[in-house]
Amino acid sequence: MARLFGTDGVRGLANGLLTAELALQLAQAAAVVLGHERAANGTRPRAVVARDPRASGEFIAAAVEAGLSSSGIDVYDAGVLPTPAAAYLIADLDADFGVMISASHNPAPDNGIKFFARGGQKLPDEVEDAIEAQLGKEPARPVAGDVGRIQRFSDAEDRYIVHLLGTLPHRLEGLKVVLDCAHGAASGCSPQVFASAGAEVVVIGAEPDGLNINDGVGSTHLGQLKEAVVKHGADFGIAHDGDADRCLAVDHEGNEVDGDQIMAILALALKKSGKLKDDVLVATVMSNLGLKIALRDAGITLRETAVGDRYVLEAMRDGGFSLGGEQSGHVIFSDYATTGDGVLTGLQIAAQVAGTGRTLKDLAGAMTKLPQLMINVKGVDKSRAATDEGVAAAVAAAELELGDTGRVLLRPSGTEALVRVMVEAADMETATRICTELAGVVEDRLAIPHELAL
Repeated sequence: MARLFGTDGVRGLANGLLTAELALQLAQAAAVVLGHERAANGTRPRAVVARDPRASGEFIAAAVEAGLSSSGIDVYDAGVLPTPAAAYLIADLDADFGVMISASHNPAPDNGIKFFARGGQKLPDEVEDAIEAQLGKEPARPVAGDVGRIQRFSDAEDRYIVHLLGTLPHRLEGLKVVLDCAHGAASGCSPQVFASAGAEVVVIGAEPDGLNINDGVGSTHLGQLKEAVVKHGADFGIAHDGDADRCLAVDHEGNEVDGDQIMAILALALKKSGKLKDDVLVATVMSNLGLKIALRDAGITLRETAVGDRYVLEAMRDGGFSLGGEQSGHVIFSDYATTGDGVLTGLQIAAQVAGTGRTLKDLAGAMTKLPQLMINVKGVDKSRAATDEGVAAAVAAAELELGDTGRVLLRPSGTEALVRVMVEAADMETATRICTELAGVVEDRLAIPHELAL
């Protein structure tokens, strides 16, 4: 049977894969695996539960809380909050673990369940496997006064906002900012925290109705934000996704500022202030080569990981590094957070604009993005991508031609029968030519025989 946990918890169509029954069972299993330490000491374990505003989150949260409390866990219901807020509150409350109910940037019909360990840390694979192995086994069934209690975490959002404001080196008076909250979990707290910091705020995408999350707005749909920034003459715009663990930006001219450019801005600022641990930024192999070049010129090392914010987090923890993230806008400040935090990232961008007096466009110019093209080659045997001699020879020839002006990346998909071919070069014409040629080689060399594909 396929592993239930994916790269970011259990996610799928609400009431399809992700039913109330499964949510209840997952909560009961997690109660046994994650709540055992405090339970062994004779104290009732505690868990924080939060969700994004999807309609299905209401019944899934109810099922999760029923599963936890019936297993002897005291539940603090934090309501609708960003994923990073849930992670922060687990640590702030010294809870044993927490649950976030969200499908992030996915459309409204989807939902997901993500568990955090003590301190707001993401679970390693082996702990997720232990929860999955516990499914179907007899759950804990305390009775009488030993059952868990459910209470509203009434000051959850206020605690998170105070925490965010405490990360700012100075106030944001004089800035005009457009915030796109994706009709998601940041619709309440993001506008409040920016306004509390002194910025003039224009808000779009902050009217969640349970069904409109990520619908034409947010970090995956920047069109409305670009128009609003230009229309209102704002200094810049910030876009969150549904659970606000990521942040993309738009400069005053309506140009997109992606996660790589954001990381460049913040890494340079942290290095200047002496707060960039070992002068290292952690990012995935998908980050643009332009980021690596800009960092190298500034005396900063780029530590690369596999794709996925969990791998960035692992590398940051292992090395004690202070900043990491992904091109998609997951940016992690280990001094302030245990996961990507879109509101925190937006605040830190604003602090740089306010503190330097420079425009976001000017700050983002610290790195030059190399033209990048990706082709998904379908219907191939991805297991041979790293070992086929013909593919290796074609990649080597491409890398020789590109030299220091570009790079090649071949990545087998984790979920589909395809190989992603990505090429960066000094100009788009070269990137397109080389990427197309390599994709052709991959298709020819790794093609699945017709009789096996049927």
